[in-house]
Amino acid sequence: MNQKTKKTVRSTVVAFAAATALATTLPTGNAYAIDHIPCRAGENYLKIWSHLNGKDSVDCYANKGKISFGNWWVDRISTGNNDLIYSDANGDSVRVNRWTDITYPNRPPKVSYIEIL
Repeated sequence: MNQKTKKTVRSTVVAFAAATALATTLPTGNAYAIDHIPCRAGENYLKIWSHLNGKDSVDCYANKGKISFGNWWVDRISTGNNDLIYSDANGDSVRVNRWTDITYPNRPPKVSYIEIL
């Protein structure tokens, strides 16, 4: 094998090894996506009580990320160990810090998306 061929083979092997190392050590995209999860007592997840068109819902979320909330009216938020930003139908973004339990009995916000920081 001549020098040029050896150099090309060596460069290809090094590039393949580097690509393999990156692929096996970097987290996948889904590892950091917000998850809609079952609510369980005693857990410190983000928990949101909401209603729309006569239907009530209680939803829990975990992990950093952003997700659509479908313009539901929010009655209560318990952030658990999560910092939260929600966007209401007016386009305002509101931050709610971790360990906060807040209710909106008279004028609930209509939330378009939520983001766990």
